[in-house]
Amino acid sequence: MIYTLLVLSSPTSGHGGRHAAAFAQAAIARGHQIERVFFLDQGTETGSQMAVMPQDEPNRLQPWLELAEQHGVELVLCIASALKHGMLDAGEAARYDRPCATVHPAFVVSGLGQFIDATDRADRLVTFGG
Repeated sequence: MIYTLLVLSSPTSGHGGRHAAAFAQAAIARGHQIERVFFLDQGTETGSQMAVMPQDEPNRLQPWLELAEQHGVELVLCIASALKHGMLDAGEAARYDRPCATVHPAFVVSGLGQFIDATDRADRLVTFGG
């Protein structure tokens, strides 16, 4: 079965993102496929390479990096939401004359077309947060 995941919640409020990453790992371990995770609204903050979490809290970025590196899962931040939350890749940082990119290189900033494409090819869409 092919899943597309939609993450709506901020990594610092609630557990939606953490549950989404755990779901993805469990689905892959059971032989299912996750080609793309789409982050929308506050969920785009998941892709921040600038956030520093307290030492006694789990690294909220690492599970996503492992999914991308080990399983080829594409991590896509909605461009409209990303811009509103200060999430810029190198191209957007240059376009808006900002000093640096804030998005981790494992994430792609793209439009809703990527989400529509992913849901069209998936058997199931699972949403986390809200």
